Amino acid sequence: MARELGREHHVTIYSRRESADGKPKTRVAPGVTVEHIDVGPARSLTASDVAPFLNDVGEYLMKRWQQDRPDVIHAHSWTCGLAAVSGAKGLDVPVTHTFHTVDPAHQKLERALGRRARAVIAGSGDEESALIRIGVPRNNIAIVPYGVDTERFHRQGLTATRGTRRRLLHVGPLSPDRGAHTVVRALPGLADVEFVIAGGPDPEELEQDRDARRLRALAEQLGVSDRVTLLGQVKRTSVPKLMRSADAVVSVPREATSGIVALEAMACGVPVIASAVGAHLDSVIDGVTGLLVPPDRPARTAQLARELLTDPTLRTALGYAGADRARSRYSWERVSQELLRVYEAACA
Repeated sequence: MARELGREHHVTIYSRRESADGKPKTRVAPGVTVEHIDVGPARSLTASDVAPFLNDVGEYLMKRWQQDRPDVIHAHSWTCGLAAVSGAKGLDVPVTHTFHTVDPAHQKLERALGRRARAVIAGSGDEESALIRIGVPRNNIAIVPYGVDTERFHRQGLTATRGTRRRLLHVGPLSPDRGAHTVVRALPGLADVEFVIAGGPDPEELEQDRDARRLRALAEQLGVSDRVTLLGQVKRTSVPKLMRSADAVVSVPREATSGIVALEAMACGVPVIASAVGAHLDSVIDGVTGLLVPPDRPARTAQLARELLTDPTLRTALGYAGADRARSRYSWERVSQELLRVYEAACA
């Protein structure tokens, strides 16, 4: 998003330094600078662990913004929201927020930030409903979906090598809540179908990874280990050709804040089976651009996969419709223009 906005605007991304390496400021694209804030330990921290350092972050931002006043501020998560509000004190600069997920432990704080913000930007209708339930005013909320890089993810292009079996693909973390376990449980009902799993740690670390070991043990228990392949973490540039090698991408997490895997598969023209949650409810039109299934339903997942894999006409129709929807509705160009309109309204 920052790269897209940087084509016509100046974008500065402020992030607390999480590594001892790197320069204080880095130009990552035309018009886009990342500025690291040296506060707290130079390592990744949870939201709770970073909370004691938020006052220092806010003070740093206040000094920076007094020297170089921004036109609009966009904070991501409640921790960054607190720092942004503190840093913008007395500057009369509109602050907008994206929470991504509603944190049950900090609902009162998120409600207060949401009511104070010029705009709260939700990624989906499901997220908007969650914000309304905790007390954020409906007229404070604007829906701007997560986008997909349609210059990288598209129908034409290289395809990863594969065998003769039909292929289902999972891209993402390996933990049970992300859906790979559901697909492994569905495999006994899918004859001559392989399941490729891309995600988790680097390939050489799979043997030591708890979630990878659990997936392999489950596949052994169900007698499908010869049809399950764990690739580990793959390069970002390799994901499009891996997706294009699949007959279908299955993305069935229990929560889908961004739904980005389904969007990327759609952009590649690959049929999607997605869990009927979160952002998927907006992006995947059931029976038109993909198929929706309740999460943690291996039998139903197997049924939909059988219908899809045995019907080439359906796969082709879903693939073309998905690619068209991803390109027309979720390209970064369109999404960035929607976000700009929210910023402009906040400034007005």
